[in-house]
Amino acid sequence: MSDKLLGEDRRNYILNLLKQSQEPLTGSELAKQANVSRQVIVGDITLLKAKNEPIMATSQGYVYMEKEPATKFERIIASYHPPERTEEELQLIVDYGVTVKDVTIEHPIYGDLKASVMVSNRREVGLFMEQIKKKKAALLSELTEGYHLHTISAQNEEQLDEVEEALKRAGFLVIPS
Repeated sequence: MSDKLLGEDRRNYILNLLKQSQEPLTGSELAKQANVSRQVIVGDITLLKAKNEPIMATSQGYVYMEKEPATKFERIIASYHPPERTEEELQLIVDYGVTVKDVTIEHPIYGDLKASVMVSNRREVGLFMEQIKKKKAALLSELTEGYHLHTISAQNEEQLDEVEEALKRAGFLVIPS
């Protein structure tokens, strides 16, 4: 695109790019496409979210979240591990065909803090971990000495049961006493 798009036309263009993309799009990619700065894109995404567009920021970029099919099953699991076992935990989960949607911790000041993870396969886990290392970002679980929750989703309850059992065997699952 050679001309700079303005206002609502640009936001509609961004929205269409996100809806059509099978992969997350970074702010820089969207900025290049729309011939504006990345900061303008950040503002546009904020305005689109304010209009209830289901756009999620992930470590790989922005994604448009289509409504999930009703066949998806979800569960929240309580997990514990040191930071160096994060990749192992995520890979174990996705190896069962289960998606890790988010991570939540209980902060003493802010209460529940939730962040998108959105990984469904080993490639996405690798990209997620690469971004953590590249940006030298702390994991939310580091604020709670390794304790955290994950929302996980799958096509059926059996997958969720299987991954929960595997997490228990690997020592990741927090089991109530």
